[in-house]
Amino acid sequence: MKASSLRDLRMVNQHIAGATFKQPAEVVEWMVAMQSQVYPMAKWAIGLRLPGAKDADIEEAFNRGEILRTHVLRPTWHFVHPSDIRWLLKLTGPRIQAFNKMYYKRKELDASTFKKSHQLLEKALQGGKHLTRTKLQAVLGKGKVKADGIRLAFLMMQAELDGIICSGKRDGKQFTYALLEERVPIAKSYSKDESLVMLAERYFRSRGPATANDFAWWSGLTVTECREGISALKDKLIADKWNGKLFYSIDTALTKLKPVQRSFLMPDYDEYGIAYKDRSALFDDKIITQKEFYKNRYPHAIVVDGIIAGTWKIKKRSEGRNKFSALELKMFSKLSASKNDILQKASHRFQNFAYHME
Repeated sequence: MKASSLRDLRMVNQHIAGATFKQPAEVVEWMVAMQSQVYPMAKWAIGLRLPGAKDADIEEAFNRGEILRTHVLRPTWHFVHPSDIRWLLKLTGPRIQAFNKMYYKRKELDASTFKKSHQLLEKALQGGKHLTRTKLQAVLGKGKVKADGIRLAFLMMQAELDGIICSGKRDGKQFTYALLEERVPIAKSYSKDESLVMLAERYFRSRGPATANDFAWWSGLTVTECREGISALKDKLIADKWNGKLFYSIDTALTKLKPVQRSFLMPDYDEYGIAYKDRSALFDDKIITQKEFYKNRYPHAIVVDGIIAGTWKIKKRSEGRNKFSALELKMFSKLSASKNDILQKASHRFQNFAYHME
């Protein structure tokens, strides 16, 4: 397999090159989970895969609960679909809790503390209430549960992992929490083995070609668990080699599509990069090396023909409703006239999406 073919398949499978979805929730459901700690950029990650979408469309879908935001997979924020949140938490939650264990110990957080915290949160949120972290911090403090700094963050994360709370609609620019039981209809329950196979299938369908180590990195599960999931899918997976490594993908109708968008302004922590432990396919050493790119901590990346080719940033302005007057693009090497025209169209697409970004 050629590197260009690997990149094209990933862009098609991730619905970047040849998007067909109509609603934000469809994108999130296809992607299973999308890293979202930088909320504005996470909304653009959905918009990138949803032609014609505006920032407000994603915001409205989030407020309606069609998209949820919680800690799942690796211990960071992710967008997930309501139909997936319970089985994802059940499968990956124990690994996150194991990761957090030493931090819990340092902050004197034990089972009894979490139990009391959960009870206070449930009581405060009952009846469809959506409350900010600040308001819930006051609730916990009144209930004699110390909740400051990182300790508060861990109390809220544990409540997410235990399926007590999830994201609520935003209160202005602030995030809120709601009870998972009230926000999300009860869904079918799966065994660990069923969930593992389902996650593996959806990962390689939406992000292939990828390796077993890529899957382990993205999911937060062990390499052994991931190989078990891969083994159970052997009749569905297509295996190929690149750079001496074995890559897996699943043949779908998407893989027969010709990529129509191979150049774009990539959001921070976008799944096109973050979903893989080995990101070498995103780089051409003649343009910039992977080591140099990460060493310099460049801002948002520009992708041209599937390869990181520059950086971009928003030029702020203080007056007016829109949050920026223009974009500043910096390329690592000179583009041809045709590629520059394509990049300008990609730039305009982001501007149309984000004109009133919050």
